[in-house]
Amino acid sequence: MDLPKAIYELEFNHGSAYGEEELRALTEVLRANAPSTGPRVKKFEEEFAAYTGSTYALAVSSATAGLQLALIAAGAGPGDEVITTPISWISTANAAAACGAKVVFADVERRTLNLDPASVAAKITERTKVILPVHLYGQCADMQGLNEIARARGITVVEDCAHTAGATQHGRKAGALGDIGVFSFHQQKNMVTLGEGGMVTTSRKDLYERVLSYRSLCCRTYDPKGKYLPIDQNAQPMGMRYWWLDFDGIGYNFRMTDIQAAVGLEQLKKLEGFNRRRREIAEIYTRRLKGIRGLRLPETLAGNTHVFHIYGVFVEPDFPLSKEEFMWKLYMDKRIKVWSHYMPIHLSSVYRAMGHGEGECPVAEELFHQYVSLPIHPRLTDEAIDYLTASVRELA
Repeated sequence: MDLPKAIYELEFNHGSAYGEEELRALTEVLRANAPSTGPRVKKFEEEFAAYTGSTYALAVSSATAGLQLALIAAGAGPGDEVITTPISWISTANAAAACGAKVVFADVERRTLNLDPASVAAKITERTKVILPVHLYGQCADMQGLNEIARARGITVVEDCAHTAGATQHGRKAGALGDIGVFSFHQQKNMVTLGEGGMVTTSRKDLYERVLSYRSLCCRTYDPKGKYLPIDQNAQPMGMRYWWLDFDGIGYNFRMTDIQAAVGLEQLKKLEGFNRRRREIAEIYTRRLKGIRGLRLPETLAGNTHVFHIYGVFVEPDFPLSKEEFMWKLYMDKRIKVWSHYMPIHLSSVYRAMGHGEGECPVAEELFHQYVSLPIHPRLTDEAIDYLTASVRELA
């Protein structure tokens, strides 16, 4: 076994892979003077919308930016409440807080760590504006249950799809299961666009137009019929007064560049293959780690296609080591860096200062002391997989 190489592969435990196709795409954009939001962004948006089964897609600078735009488009603001999960990267909750809305944390399901519709239903009030589930680790949340709660009350559903590019539920892709979806192309995700990047998807024209406007400084242009329209950076202003631009709000520059989109187009072509390899690795992990006392392995629920952005295991009380001991021994003795995705947001210092704390989401708080993320990405070799699974079995 090439041990140094195996350790290196397991040290960088997430992400995608670049190849000659991306290099050629980069060169082409450089020769075109590397525009900001140009024709490749438009093409990337069109192809990603078609891939997810959405009518519209808008490329953005990050999923964090996309979440903020999605909540602005949904009309979330002071006096409103946004119900979300405590187990996610903090950007999910921060997007609501940045809009001035109150963040309400609902609890999670034990089997998947995804948002529990029953807990959401118990926390609905007349001020609830948005339900914001996260499709955690690569598996979609119970969108049928969440949509039923939302539709009956006129609540907008925003999907955080940062982990689930290519995942499906009952044959429909993530990003087309709610009112609006947000994807991440950060360097650790299943497909990537040079370190940062994201996409917003929707089939509602009103939401699309609001995201389009706020993505680019609330800039509007004048058309021949006398109407002001959100300006798409890929389109020229219409009419004789082509130079006439106006701004009707405090917007942002959350645009993606053409050089990122060029890479995104190549990554999108490879996404199904990347996800297939992730599922293959997950199947090997499950087969080799099955039967270890006190180690609960991830489940894929009926109707879901899991894309295993993360392979999360649960270190239960009858495992020989605690979660922290298990993580430290893997790292110190085997040089395998495992992770814990994520610390419950409501227990972080900033949200404690807002009045959140222990007892708010008891299932999430209990399971935080159990879940551990094992390295998984399509670059893993057989040697690295052998080393990881053997190391876990040895410590168990």
